[in-house]
Amino acid sequence: MEAPFRAFAVPRSRPRKTIVVWGRRNVSLGKDMPMQTRDLSPLYRTLVGFDRINNLIDNAMRLDAAPGYPPFNVEQIGENDFRIELAVAGFSQSELTIEFKENTLLVTGKKAPVEEARRFLHRGIAERSFERRFGLADHVIVQGARLADGVLTIDLVRQLPEALKPRTIAIDTVAKDAGKTAKTIEADAA
Repeated sequence: MEAPFRAFAVPRSRPRKTIVVWGRRNVSLGKDMPMQTRDLSPLYRTLVGFDRINNLIDNAMRLDAAPGYPPFNVEQIGENDFRIELAVAGFSQSELTIEFKENTLLVTGKKAPVEEARRFLHRGIAERSFERRFGLADHVIVQGARLADGVLTIDLVRQLPEALKPRTIAIDTVAKDAGKTAKTIEADAA
């Protein structure tokens, strides 16, 4: 527990930065930075069905810490349509795989090792294998993928089930004779 008041300040050579993460995982921006976490388990006692939020935050932190190769764009092209574009210059269609499992889209590029001895004066084109994960919301599915001009384009669509789509509820009017007993209609037994 920290002291609420300090009478003097101790100069530090470097400022400390702290990230507060709501969950169980500790996250820090650097080696010398302290870590803090907040445990939401007391809230789970009274909130039913919100336990997935902690898992989503953990997954987002893990996905965000992924390396920046290959660069990509995520675009919303319609109300329920999305597009992911990855710059995969140098990869052929046979070296790329796309897998969708449990709301995670996994794009993998496996580059075959170059057997010939080449002498580079400058090597700026990355020819390394990669694995890129994207977390997808519920009811988002992969509609298709294509590779053109070194850009892998993956089209996604959100397909809500009929039970989750908004619907209009008819409002009945109450008759002035609401206090009277209703007539019972009996059907003939077949």
